[in-house]
Amino acid sequence: MKQDSRLSSVLHALLHIAEADRPVTSETLACCMSTNPVVVRRTMAALREAGLVHSAKGHAGGWSLTCDLQTVTLRQIHELLGEPGIFAIGNRNENPDCLVEQSVNAALDDAFAEAEALLMERLGNVTLAALAEDFKRRHAAWRAREQKREGKKSA
Repeated sequence: MKQDSRLSSVLHALLHIAEADRPVTSETLACCMSTNPVVVRRTMAALREAGLVHSAKGHAGGWSLTCDLQTVTLRQIHELLGEPGIFAIGNRNENPDCLVEQSVNAALDDAFAEAEALLMERLGNVTLAALAEDFKRRHAAWRAREQKREGKKSA
């Protein structure tokens, strides 16, 4: 079963937009995400409809944020994307006549429900601001390593 990577893609795009000092074009985001601009526009449409981003056409156009990163959670983004399935595994038959399979389904359904509830709780506790801060910390550490490496090359 193919994985649904829209949540990851949207979060990636939102962080690039948050870091930019001007609107970011679909073409630029597509390049950052190794995809097609049409995919970016299609994926971002739900966020635009929800009022989290704005898109403008023209020379200075592109995507910009219209939300507060402190208040938007990963769970909200997941919900805006239509709550795609969490798991690629599932029951062989949803309505089995076999009592053994009914027992298997009951055990799996309970485990899936618990795991999904835990994941949704976690996603509800992570804001876009927290992701942006983590990116800034990683970027600063990367820059420091690069500067150190460059210093060793010139010595």
